[in-house]
Amino acid sequence: MTQKPLNNKIALVTGASRGIGAAVAKAYARAGAHVILLGRTVGALEDMDDVIRGDGGVSTIMPVDLRDIEALSTIGPTIFEKFGGLDIWVANAGILGTLRPLAQTPLKEWSEVMASNITSNFQMIRSLDPLLRASEAGRAIFVTSGVVPRPRAYWGAYTASKAALESLAMTYACETVKTNVRVNLLDPSAVRTDMRAQACPGEDPKSLPHPDDIVGTFLDLAAPSCTRHGERVDV
Repeated sequence: MTQKPLNNKIALVTGASRGIGAAVAKAYARAGAHVILLGRTVGALEDMDDVIRGDGGVSTIMPVDLRDIEALSTIGPTIFEKFGGLDIWVANAGILGTLRPLAQTPLKEWSEVMASNITSNFQMIRSLDPLLRASEAGRAIFVTSGVVPRPRAYWGAYTASKAALESLAMTYACETVKTNVRVNLLDPSAVRTDMRAQACPGEDPKSLPHPDDIVGTFLDLAAPSCTRHGERVDV
């Protein structure tokens, strides 16, 4: 029988109830990982848990709102207490906000996008870093966007948050270069997700790849054999 590449690994995927996060969670479970499904909606997480278990995988739900910054500080200790460690973290969750001119963006909405897309990941680095460093092959994968190198009108809050995320991830990569941790950014490009439909309502979703079609790169970056570090990887 073929050895599963992520056998006995503990993987945390944020935004795991739908879209790219759900596809990655299912792929990691099929590859042998015990997947921790993090998201806001209990019912949606339970549905994904049922799908993974029905496919023979193992998963655990962790309902958390990424905007609850204080709650995020408890994730690392909770994972250590329940699972004894963490090997893989996929920072996938994020929100788009409303596409509008910067001058017309309410401060509350700007703050919510920043809290979800950048501040939450900073707090999770603080919480998860000891576990990733203790792993024999810690892996952190931050999901970014093509709008960072190619800014466009009306995407201000989202673009700024993803640009900040890229700087955050690359700084973390510099700080872990002499460890067993590998930190990379992954730009999935245009994928058939609810966020993409929200951003581009006139687009034919069938013209875009399904999230299941892009999980190979996530598997490669999570593998113990991965040597890539501090890179921005495009699918």
